[in-house]
Amino acid sequence: MEAGNFYQNPHRRFNPLTGDWVLVSPHRAERPWSGQLEVAASGAALTYDPNCYLCPGNERAGGARNSQYQSTFVFSNDFAALKPPELEKARPSRQDESGRGLLLSESEAGICKVICFSPRHEMTLARMTIPEITRVVETWAEQYSAIGSLPYIQYVQIFENRGEMMGCSNAHPHGQIWANQTIPNEPRKEQQAQKAYLQKNRACLLCDYLQMEAQAETRMIVENAHFTALVPFWAVWPFEVMLLSKVHVGNLGSLDAAMRTGLADIFKQLTTRYDNLFEISFPYSMGFHQSPTDEESHPEWHLHAHFYPPLLRSSMVRKFMVGYEMMASPQRDITPEAAAATLRNLSGIHYSERRQR
Repeated sequence: MEAGNFYQNPHRRFNPLTGDWVLVSPHRAERPWSGQLEVAASGAALTYDPNCYLCPGNERAGGARNSQYQSTFVFSNDFAALKPPELEKARPSRQDESGRGLLLSESEAGICKVICFSPRHEMTLARMTIPEITRVVETWAEQYSAIGSLPYIQYVQIFENRGEMMGCSNAHPHGQIWANQTIPNEPRKEQQAQKAYLQKNRACLLCDYLQMEAQAETRMIVENAHFTALVPFWAVWPFEVMLLSKVHVGNLGSLDAAMRTGLADIFKQLTTRYDNLFEISFPYSMGFHQSPTDEESHPEWHLHAHFYPPLLRSSMVRKFMVGYEMMASPQRDITPEAAAATLRNLSGIHYSERRQR
């Protein structure tokens, strides 16, 4: 059976990065919807909000005051989920209340930081210029290298929650860094998969995968000289996207100047299309997966970023992970190929700029 016909019927797809499967049910995309409708996000309107705890010069919830920053601004999270250890070289301590591994707990130290992308309250990555986004990329790279050099940090997770639908508590453009004493679940699964693939095939999993996607073209969205944005074959969320570096590089700190600008450009191209999809400030959770900072060599790691947006049919209909998804396996209705075509065919000019013209 040809792939096109195969994909028109229920089937499941394998994610080689995690070892998980996703059920794809293309025929369900036409089913009627009478469930919950979300309130469409309107986006921030003020360049400066005196009540925003992330705007320049304002007092934060913890009592500290922001500087009058003009570009990116980084500070330690006032309500951090992780705290540094009392001794920098202290290792996690473990206890098992059951003696059989059933009630196992372990201490976890780390650092949490906030990165404001811009001093302008109403901005988003989609509406910032490429030089402005490049400064954000440079900040990500600087923070990865600086935090990762600490002796008790093994993994630096850089991410952004965009929009109220994704739990973002402030509209000011910002992201976060949570750096752990141990490697968290998702990066750990990806590390194991990439390492096993390298040992078996003497090649990089994502280098090989990207080459196949470039030949197929059906799931590609946008690309430039240094990065590619595509809907992965195994995507779970309706308009999920993965960004991959075209050359084998393990982390943000290893990007040269041209690659940092290239990453900024691909962010601009993708997030603009996201916003243009339903002509709203598009919600998503985005995060980089990159090599751990555990002082070991990681030739298996290939830098990439995941975008997980919740919207399905419109700005008011979202994908819920419930029922079968929670109890059995992730499931999606529209195929990754259809999602990629939709995003690929959207304008690269932000809808707000087109309206002004």
